[in-house]
Amino acid sequence: MSIAAPVTTPDDENQLVEAVADAAARTVPLAVAGGATRLGLGRPMQTAESLSTANLTGITLYEPAELVISARAGTPLAEIETALAAQNQRLGFEPVDHRRLFGSQGTPTIGAIAAANVSGPRRIQVGAARDSLIGLRAVTGAGALIKSGGRVMKNVTGYDLVKFLAGSYGTLSVLSEVTFKVQPSPETEVTLVLNGLDDDRAVEALSAALGSPFSVTGAAHLPAGDGDVSRTLIRLEGFAESVAERTKDLIALLAAYGAPETLDAEATRTLWRAVGDLEALGASDHAAVWKVSVKPSDGPAIAAAARAAFASRVLYDWGGGLVWIATETGGFDAGAAVIRDAIAPLGGHATLVKASDAVRLATDVFQPLAPPLMDLTRKLKARFDPAGILNPGRMYAGV
Repeated sequence: MSIAAPVTTPDDENQLVEAVADAAARTVPLAVAGGATRLGLGRPMQTAESLSTANLTGITLYEPAELVISARAGTPLAEIETALAAQNQRLGFEPVDHRRLFGSQGTPTIGAIAAANVSGPRRIQVGAARDSLIGLRAVTGAGALIKSGGRVMKNVTGYDLVKFLAGSYGTLSVLSEVTFKVQPSPETEVTLVLNGLDDDRAVEALSAALGSPFSVTGAAHLPAGDGDVSRTLIRLEGFAESVAERTKDLIALLAAYGAPETLDAEATRTLWRAVGDLEALGASDHAAVWKVSVKPSDGPAIAAAARAAFASRVLYDWGGGLVWIATETGGFDAGAAVIRDAIAPLGGHATLVKASDAVRLATDVFQPLAPPLMDLTRKLKARFDPAGILNPGRMYAGV
């Protein structure tokens, strides 16, 4: 999906308020975007105009000693990461870059990270993006400026609203500024690589590692494909002496799964960036890409069902609890029935992350909600966006 024309690009928060209020008064639907890197995410929208936060840029507060950073929504993620790296700090939830997945050329922004709750491999230890988001400023669909949360963890005014708006995909408000807690970067990191495990054995190994006292910060599995053997990946981070000791103990714990190779810090950083950015799924021309969340032990069954129904590539993250499934071009177009039927008895959920506009219009992109939850969703949409102008229908038809 491309951004609809014309595009309004406010230069400051006051102009953002005016733009949204004007659209609400005219009842003109808006496609809201940040850096335009994930325009194919969610359902296609019927919008007459677009609103971009790309000009709302700049770090507004950074206090390294307090482990907190605030920035306007359109600030490039790279600018945030550069500022943090200069102080040997980072965003703990490990934001990822899916431009390759969507075949887009935009610039990832910090506001979009919050709006879509974009979280990487380290989520298994530190939580999602919303768990690091402690404050925000935003404009509702009625053109009202709201502030929630604060710049320190002990300030919990409006704290639940912060968590609530994270991951709402711009359907309830347009973020203008976000505040994240950050963490120190580790002294070193290593990755243990177990080669040749099938999916079930790999998940067993990952579960054993995550259940250990060794503070695993990454647990992924790349199944065999294109002549390569499978690779099961386990990451450790921290002070060098501690990492060395935990590495030795973890190797002993996982002896039944084979002798792992050990990657150094540089190779580890490169590898986990590739895992988070979904490089293992290959090129960006898949017929469809699904993101499936289930109990780790159920992941291999979901992957097997997908492979039996259509040609696909699979990647496991979060210890096997997150399964990425990419159908090959020309294969089964979406697989909604196959995948959702497979997870129905397991209590998981599936999101159609990428597909053609026609498929996304005909398919429940997000896991269908039970009637009471859908009713609540509609009421919240009506409260925050009474005219229904912000990314209408992006998450659910008619919402």
